[in-house]
Amino acid sequence: MAANGCKGRLLSLLDYRTEKYIVAKNKTVGVLYRLIQLSIIGYIIGWVFLSKKGYQEKDEAIQSTVITKLKGVSVTNTTESGLLMWGPEDYVIPPQGEAVLFVVTNFLETPNQKLGYCAESPKVLDGLCQQDGDCEEGKLVVSGHGLMSGRCLHRDENAPGTCEIFGWCPVERKFKPQSLLTNAENVTIYIKNFIHFPKFKFSKSNILETTDVSYLKCRYDEKLHPYCPIFRLGDITARAGYNFNDMATFGGSIGIQIQWDCDLDKGYSECHPQYTFTRQDITASNTIATGFNFRHARYFKNSAGESYRSLYKFYGVRFNIMVNGKAGMFNIVPTAISVGSGLALMGVGVFLCDMILLYILKNGTAYRQRKFEGSQQTPENQSGILVL
Repeated sequence: MAANGCKGRLLSLLDYRTEKYIVAKNKTVGVLYRLIQLSIIGYIIGWVFLSKKGYQEKDEAIQSTVITKLKGVSVTNTTESGLLMWGPEDYVIPPQGEAVLFVVTNFLETPNQKLGYCAESPKVLDGLCQQDGDCEEGKLVVSGHGLMSGRCLHRDENAPGTCEIFGWCPVERKFKPQSLLTNAENVTIYIKNFIHFPKFKFSKSNILETTDVSYLKCRYDEKLHPYCPIFRLGDITARAGYNFNDMATFGGSIGIQIQWDCDLDKGYSECHPQYTFTRQDITASNTIATGFNFRHARYFKNSAGESYRSLYKFYGVRFNIMVNGKAGMFNIVPTAISVGSGLALMGVGVFLCDMILLYILKNGTAYRQRKFEGSQQTPENQSGILVL
């Protein structure tokens, strides 16, 4: 008997099972079921295929190279340096052009510093003193400019003194920067961007492939010249929502986002970059630490061989060029997955309508008897329910 039972179970694996369908003549449930079906079909066609292009294979591992070049001159006239002409070799750091670069728009100069003894700046808290004992000889001034000599120097008997230090003297002066580089907003940045999508072996540049020699005399404009790679500094800050002269005094940071969204099914010529500009050194809740600056020294010797330097505190705009993108191309595998997922969603309508018929409608008991009828039960035609 046991052998026959095992044999029967093994043979049952070869049986074919089909579903039993019941037609419930209920217009409310029928309308609901069709609405669910139409919603799912609309989702598959509108969102999955048209909006998200679910029929495409995607590549978001974009490989990118950025080369920059700046053009334009600017002028300053200060009491320390006199009349100066600034070219790209002077105001661009680093001068060779990279994805991150700094353009000088303003500066403070402390000229002709020489190693020696002088008073520490009164702005340095660790350099303040009342007597010589407050200035430990040989100790570095925290956030200061040199080594303490052991002496406390008083400029005013009624005010705290400052420690004498050994360092580059005189120390950097503290005053509001005034000497703007005039015409700096008209300096232009030429951005060359080369991208590659390795999955599709697709490469392109943001420079249009044209024989028109006047093409690179353009200036970027969203409507007139959306594919021009030359940007004016004043226009960049304006598109980021700020005035260039306001940023030029104390500096700032601007992000230039280059976005490549390429539908390769449309062809090579339809893949173009989109540019957006944002200020990165300012937030709505904190404006104390805005701006951008750094210090740089230029060293020289006089005719007697003595070493001097001029200390510059440069203010300017730091540009961050960021490249992102994705490419897509038709592939049967993601298409089949998207279609299969959509068909599977159709089961949601069946499940929801079954729950309504079984547990909400008054004749749910009759529907339950037909749906879950045993193998020996003879179905009866009740409540408008037909057994197929």
